[in-house]
Amino acid sequence: MLESRRKSMALFITLGASLILVILILYIGWVLLNWRNGILLFLGVLMLAFIITGVVLNTIFLVREIRRNEQHDAFINAVTHELKTPVASIRLYLETLQTRAVDEAKRAEFYRIMLADSDRLLATIEQVLRTGRMGQSGPKLNLTNIEINALVEECLERARQLHHVPERALEYSPGPPVTILGDLDDVRAAVANLIDNAVKYSGSTAKIVVETAVVDDTFVTLRVRDQGPGLEKSELKRVFKRFYRVQGQLAARVKGTGLGLYIVRAVAKQHGGRAWAESEGPGHGSTFVLQLPRVR
Repeated sequence: MLESRRKSMALFITLGASLILVILILYIGWVLLNWRNGILLFLGVLMLAFIITGVVLNTIFLVREIRRNEQHDAFINAVTHELKTPVASIRLYLETLQTRAVDEAKRAEFYRIMLADSDRLLATIEQVLRTGRMGQSGPKLNLTNIEINALVEECLERARQLHHVPERALEYSPGPPVTILGDLDDVRAAVANLIDNAVKYSGSTAKIVVETAVVDDTFVTLRVRDQGPGLEKSELKRVFKRFYRVQGQLAARVKGTGLGLYIVRAVAKQHGGRAWAESEGPGHGSTFVLQLPRVR
């Protein structure tokens, strides 16, 4: 399917370029034969500009639509995998418990794994639903006072349990106690997505530093720095687009929906803040920043 769409893209681009070339050849020939007809020449220039503009715009829109369809297909495949895998795991353990005699220790281990898979399943569903809500105009926020350091600690503990990483792999440098006014569920989702994203892309040797700080006594900034594959300069903004996923060998092994950073940016925008990424390039890790207005 992907190869077919790429061939279609190449076909339309080639067709558009060929049409422009033919028009230029005909136009140049017409000018050489009718150089004295000034009015016709002017009208010909306008017509040529309109035709070329139309061909270029058509090609641009076509390429964008094909890429958007590719992203949608990748998203559907990723969500299908994220939903199917935990369901299959839960079913397997349930069938084992139903058909075999299992000792108490093993039974407790099965329950723990099934609960973890259930949490993963619910997290994927909630992420998709949250993205849909954020796509609506003017989503309603349930505003409350949030102590940012306590929220970050909560998300770090969740990440340690979810990804089974040692405590030293997630280092936290809290700033002074700061309160923000925001939707607790949305802000928690944004912070958790930043930490989860760093853990996933750091591989087996995760070393992640999380910091909070106050900027100009107006904003609180959360920085999540990892030692993952890093980002090209051209990808620093793209990673926050919906369905976008970074290319590369490590990124190909990392499962996800391509919605995490989109949610981070959407939450920041809804709360009057912003989110951005920093990286010195591939192989140098990345830093993701979430900035939100504080309550004075």
